[in-house]
Amino acid sequence: MRTPIIAGNWKMYKTLPESVDFVRELAPRLASFSGVERVVCPTFVALAAVAEALKGTPVKVGAQNVHWEAQGAFTSQIAPTMLQGLVEYVIIGHSEARAYLHETDEDINRKVKAALAYGLKPILAVGESLVQNEAGETEQFVGGQVRAALDGISAENMANIVIAYEPIWAIGTGKNASGELANSIIGGTIRGTLTQLYGSSVAQSVRIQYGGSVKPGNMAEYMGQPDIDGALVGGASLKVEDFAQLVEAAAKAKGV
Repeated sequence: MRTPIIAGNWKMYKTLPESVDFVRELAPRLASFSGVERVVCPTFVALAAVAEALKGTPVKVGAQNVHWEAQGAFTSQIAPTMLQGLVEYVIIGHSEARAYLHETDEDINRKVKAALAYGLKPILAVGESLVQNEAGETEQFVGGQVRAALDGISAENMANIVIAYEPIWAIGTGKNASGELANSIIGGTIRGTLTQLYGSSVAQSVRIQYGGSVKPGNMAEYMGQPDIDGALVGGASLKVEDFAQLVEAAAKAKGV
């Protein structure tokens, strides 16, 4: 059975003191849900302090992005070597980074390879726009994103990769894909693409999250789907009680 994973993407929210106070309150609330992997992804300036505050707890830490070079003249960027020892996970390919930072499929592929090379686990985000969705292009587009991001990635490395399906039209909009629709894309398109690339055994072992206006009220719907293994959560991860309810719903739905 695939272990559910709930990751909170804090985006550009919470100061350093707010971040530390938040995880000190959050960790005890999540302590009992051992069957669910729990991850918080604060801003870069809060990473070290959050990692220190969470030492000895089961809550893991992730970064929101990474560069593909180990060091160099890349002003404003963060190297994978700088994240070693601070985080276990790193979000790569989020639609906001693709849009605002103009990240290409080639950039994302480089970042996935760099993360793996330095012992970091990518949470690879993919997803289509509303125009693409309404034009019936979801399967082709999302499948293409998966193929491009994983180009040159071995089957063995897939054990360290989580994929997050985040339809762009559902991120921060209040709109969300139904559980059935999300499951069909995750199970059919994404897991289907992984089957073509690596075979059924690997495809069935990779954890795939849903993300996009996930909240306590709809979490059970997603977690009740057989191919959805968790959630990459934005707004609902910024409140202790909401995040705790998401983890609890995942634990109940998956029977862990």
